Amino acid sequence: MFKGLSPIQYHGREVWPLVEGGKGVAATNHASAGAWAAAGGIGTVSAVNADSYDADGKIIPQVYKALTRRERHEELIAYAIEGAVQQVQRAWDIANGKGAININVLWEMGGAQRILHGVLERTKGLVSGVTCGAGMPYKLSEIASHYGVSYLPIVSSARAFRALWKRAYSKAQDLLAAVVYEDPWLAGGHNGLSNAEDPLQPQDPYPRVKALRETMREGGLPDTVPIVMAGGVWYLRDWNDWIDNPELGTIAFQFGTRPLLTKESPIPEAWKAKLMTLEEGDVLLHRFSPTGFYSSAVRNPFLRELEARSERQIPYSTEEAGDHTFQLDVGVKGKNFWVTRNDLLRAREWFGRGYTSALKTPDNTLVFVGDEEKGMIRKDQADCMGCLSQCQFSSWADTETNSTGRLADPRSFCIQKTLQEIAHGGDVDRNLMFAGHSAFNFKKDPFYSNGFVPSVKQLVDRILTGD
Repeated sequence: MFKGLSPIQYHGREVWPLVEGGKGVAATNHASAGAWAAAGGIGTVSAVNADSYDADGKIIPQVYKALTRRERHEELIAYAIEGAVQQVQRAWDIANGKGAININVLWEMGGAQRILHGVLERTKGLVSGVTCGAGMPYKLSEIASHYGVSYLPIVSSARAFRALWKRAYSKAQDLLAAVVYEDPWLAGGHNGLSNAEDPLQPQDPYPRVKALRETMREGGLPDTVPIVMAGGVWYLRDWNDWIDNPELGTIAFQFGTRPLLTKESPIPEAWKAKLMTLEEGDVLLHRFSPTGFYSSAVRNPFLRELEARSERQIPYSTEEAGDHTFQLDVGVKGKNFWVTRNDLLRAREWFGRGYTSALKTPDNTLVFVGDEEKGMIRKDQADCMGCLSQCQFSSWADTETNSTGRLADPRSFCIQKTLQEIAHGGDVDRNLMFAGHSAFNFKKDPFYSNGFVPSVKQLVDRILTGD
């Protein structure tokens, strides 16, 4: 029998221990976050390139007019701050004093610290806390303390939290409202898999969360500071033995995928319809993201093309050496590239199928693409606006030189472009579609039978029953 949840105290408010996952680039906005808070939970406004609105309430397209990447980066930061501020203000109005409103940022997004300062400065009294992951956000506690808001670091291991605690968070523990454990094998979006962990060998989250609690206790944090379980959470009854468990202390639950399919969810109807068709295994944990992180997304034609592009890849040498004794004669216009005999034959086969251009990668390999694909890759790289602190796809870095010092990687893609497109009505088969690995439940869960799409309030009420 499902034990049921009890409310918790969060930033001076009584709320359900239910957190809405903060899905970046317009997949979580004021409408969903405000409704989640109004239902008594913790709603999360994504402060990652959030939409802003004109006087008529229409979304302002994020068009970049500057000629240089550095100038476009400044445009990006201005869009991001203005959009997040408007989203928080609207979410606050919808919540009407109930629940709580958080904002979510990615530490590895371009200008993360400037954007956080800009948003929190203009939303004083409206934001309860900041969730932040995708990197090691050492300065999160310092920035949160400056504005008197709570902070909720997102980690995937006790080891990561220990590093953050020792370096920074132990100095600002009063505002540490919770620690989000985001399971790297189950969560959607970017995942914090370490080099020591096998993407194909998922680990049970219980011992990992137990180790996180033990690390928090070592630092003197009381068990009343919740650990938020994120990734793979669908039915709370499946987590019954986590609730009121003295080994784990206070546990809250984050829902990222389920809130995508609600009336208030801002994602387009085609995306919502696609979610209802997914089977188990349709979400892929992959390495194509220009962030360098693993990430989980629906294995649609867009992702399959990236898989195929990476498979059309051969290593090369710039001089004859080892078993690289055959000069490449396709896709490289007479330049000196030496490959194995087998790879020469493969390259000729790809060339014959229309993949006539070989693009260099940072790993001394060549990837074969068609002319149209090459044109798109080169244009997207040239249009870069620095949306990440470091980007493998364009070689942008938010540093003095604005360069990673590495060759741009054509095996990746412009993440800003594709996430903006899918969030604003772009083809769900031709763009990156993030989802958690439990998304197949939309098709199996009787709650969604006959195409039923709940309101956020109906979803929260349903979750609280254990279903």
